Amino acid sequence: MKNRVVIKLGGKALEGEEGFVSLGRAIRALDDTEVIVVHGGGAEISEALRRANRQPVFIDGLRVTTIEDMEIVEKVLSEDVNSRIAGFLQQTGLSVCRLSGKSRSLLLVEKLMHHGRDLGCVGQVHSVDPRVIIEALAKMQVPVISPISADRDGRTYNVNADSAAAAIAGSLACSDLIYFTDVAGVQVDGTVAATLTCAQARRLMEQRIIHGGMTAKMESAFAALDAGVRRVHISAWRGEETLEKILSGRYDFGTAVIK
Repeated sequence: MKNRVVIKLGGKALEGEEGFVSLGRAIRALDDTEVIVVHGGGAEISEALRRANRQPVFIDGLRVTTIEDMEIVEKVLSEDVNSRIAGFLQQTGLSVCRLSGKSRSLLLVEKLMHHGRDLGCVGQVHSVDPRVIIEALAKMQVPVISPISADRDGRTYNVNADSAAAAIAGSLACSDLIYFTDVAGVQVDGTVAATLTCAQARRLMEQRIIHGGMTAKMESAFAALDAGVRRVHISAWRGEETLEKILSGRYDFGTAVIK
């Protein structure tokens, strides 16, 4: 059985066409590794909401999504961003399968209440049915997945892409989950921590050294490790060799979170 890896693209990790094309080349260069790509699109969503005269609101790094916002959020993630990433990857010769959490109920979600606070149309993953991903991988395709999902009654929810990536990685028995983001890794005392155990990371969260959006990312990392993923990496994209270096352990950048 081939090794499987989930890559989550967030922030402005891969700026413009050049970054995504280099990612595509890096995926093509991997031997015996199946890659699943999950993406967010926070900056694009915020910009689209502002154009509609709606102010983005966050609680602990989680976006509050009203019913009125949901149509815009879904279009940005499942249409605009998803098709753009897929198009760039296809330029490198990869065969791509565009999906969302709603594709054949890939992600079944429930409404998320965050510490008793209502985030609106924001869901948390209840279960994963990865068959649509497995079928794409069997066809030598790279799944490119928007986190927009639905509940049992077909109501659409925005799902944090970090959480969606962790759930998918756990369901597919992936060895690695890689968060490519626009920060170099987890900063501790002014430097990037090379490795953190879950216990160390939790202490840093208690001390508010890890805070904001990194808190949600770290909670997702814990969930992935609990589900059997061996390593979770948080890193900036550093060119075409980045992926191979991370997977082979030959890297001196970013943060690896381990059990």
